[in-house]
Amino acid sequence: MSTTLVWILFILMGLITVALRGSFIVLQDRLSLPPLIRRALTYVPQAVLAAIVAPALFSSSDVTLIGFDVRLPAAALALVVATRTKNVLATLGVGMGVLWILTAVAQRVS
Repeated sequence: MSTTLVWILFILMGLITVALRGSFIVLQDRLSLPPLIRRALTYVPQAVLAAIVAPALFSSSDVTLIGFDVRLPAAALALVVATRTKNVLATLGVGMGVLWILTAVAQRVS
């Protein structure tokens, strides 16, 4: 595949993405979605995040501490913070902070 063809494909896919996303903004007044669809669409961000996180969380990792993958306790603590605070930044901060600390400890121990 030539470099030119690759760039053309990238540009076309970008235009298609912009058109699809923009269509909801442009057609918002004309488009009437049923309440069931509107309610279902509110769960799309959470579903996308779960689809991104789950494979990374449950795949094998080389970073373990006392036989446990360090990502699991970090994710569990982030889940607790998310359910109690409903704050995305706090969830990300606690989850990533715990992950970094446990990774550093695991690397020192091994």
